[in-house]
Amino acid sequence: MIALITGATSGIGRATAEAFADLEYRLILCGRRQERLDELKDQLTAKTDVMTLTFDVRYWDEVDEAIDSLPDEWKAIDILINNAGNAHGMGPIQEGDINDWDQMIDGNVQGVLYVSKAVTPGMVARRKGHIVNLSSIAGKQTYANGTVYCASKAAVEAISTGMRLDLTQHGIKVTNIAPGAVETEFSMVRFRGDSERAGKVYEGFAPLKAEDIADTIVYAVTAPAHVTIADLTILASAQAAATTIYRK
Repeated sequence: MIALITGATSGIGRATAEAFADLEYRLILCGRRQERLDELKDQLTAKTDVMTLTFDVRYWDEVDEAIDSLPDEWKAIDILINNAGNAHGMGPIQEGDINDWDQMIDGNVQGVLYVSKAVTPGMVARRKGHIVNLSSIAGKQTYANGTVYCASKAAVEAISTGMRLDLTQHGIKVTNIAPGAVETEFSMVRFRGDSERAGKVYEGFAPLKAEDIADTIVYAVTAPAHVTIADLTILASAQAAATTIYRK
């Protein structure tokens, strides 16, 4: 099995790479930070074969060139994990930062489309494959001060449904996974490195960990051939909805 993972340098992407290495899947690890990719490759090569690709999912030329550069023996990708994404800023729509909006729309929506566009033709030709898209509880429940982020993740939900309609006939499974509150560097990015503000997001309850989502991805991709895990929402046990968390 060959699995390509975007956003592999941290959080859910890194945890998924580690879980897949335990299954001895051959890994194509993608990200923007070469030093982190190199570190992860060094860690996992004791368990499996690893390739790294450095590109930004927001730019089609980078995506196309990187994936096209794969050696022929690595191009038969069986599993695509569309994990790369971002969140920037929180505030009402009238105070939104255009640069924040562009980063979220380009990364969370175009990124999924661009990488899928580069990978899916090969899956269609081989009549097999599995695509896992990481959306969010925010894609199912819009909340105040998160309009554009929620919109970008709702788009991922729609893309997952559309992919399933387009690709099931070609033997390709599509899984949409919508995590709730997961403690990763996500909040540090959203609050621009403000560790005090980011830390408060996870105070007073036990949030999900990246490994919890990786375990769910493994569950989905190892399901029997006749089973498709189409859509999964995963919440911390103290979380009832996108912004409803019962804290101690």
